[in-house]
Amino acid sequence: MTNDQAPNATVPAIPSQKKTRWAWTVATFFGVGYGKPGPGTWGSVAAVLLWAAEAMASHPSAHTLLVGLLIWIALSLILGVPAATIVARESGRKDPQFVVIDEVAGQWIALLFSPVDWKHALIALALFRLFDITKPFPARQLESLPEGWGIVFDDVAAGLYALGVASFLRIWI
Repeated sequence: MTNDQAPNATVPAIPSQKKTRWAWTVATFFGVGYGKPGPGTWGSVAAVLLWAAEAMASHPSAHTLLVGLLIWIALSLILGVPAATIVARESGRKDPQFVVIDEVAGQWIALLFSPVDWKHALIALALFRLFDITKPFPARQLESLPEGWGIVFDDVAAGLYALGVASFLRIWI
C-alpha cells in the first residue's frame, strides 16, 4: 500500500480463476444464464417451462402445485443468495448478467396462484420481465443490498409486482 491510498480503500474485484462448481451451477440455473441474447429472459423462460412441465407431467391439485412452487421459490432463494454472492466475487462483477437464479425465483413468484395454461404463463412472464427491466420503486433500491442479497431481491420485488398485477387481472378481467 502506498502512502496516498487510504487503508479502507475499496480495491476493484479481480476475477478469480477458481470456480465454485455448485455456486456457478445454481447461479446460472444449470447453464441457462449463458444463453444469448438476454440471459435474464432465458432464465425466466426456463422457470416458466419447468413450472409448466411439472404441472403437465404430474397433474397436481392447485394446492399441491402451490406448495411445490413455494418450495422451489424457497430453495432458489436459500441457495441463490450465497451462489450469487460467490459467483459475483469469483467473476469480479457486481451483478453478472449470467447469474439468472434471481430471475428464476422472481418468475416463480410471478407464477404463484396462476392456472396452468399458456395464457396465464405468458402474462406472468411478460409482467415479470416488464417489472424486472423497469425496476419500479423499491426494486431498484434493493439492488444496493450487499452482494447476493442485492442481486436476488430486486427480482423478488419484480416477481411480487408481477404477481400482484397478474392476480388483479385474473380477478377483474
